Amino acid sequence: MEREKIITIANDFLINEFEVDEDEISSDANFKKTVGLDSLDYIDMVVVIESNFGVKLGEADFKNIVTFNDFYSVIENKIIEKSA
Repeated sequence: MEREKIITIANDFLINEFEVDEDEISSDANFKKTVGLDSLDYIDMVVVIESNFGVKLGEADFKNIVTFNDFYSVIENKIIEKSA
């Protein structure tokens, strides 16, 4: 899956499922501050990512996410690992 498609899908569910303001999403913005997830939201996020991309993120994956760009990269890398 191309990175642009990953970004489009991810931004769409962040806006629609997690009520993130579209104007606040940028590749260098702080992901955790912008999205403002609590512990239950992280569980929902894992489910939404798995249903959209067919990959599962764990707690360790989220620890390395600082920016939206990091978020997209983690998903992209999981997809690449799965298809390898």
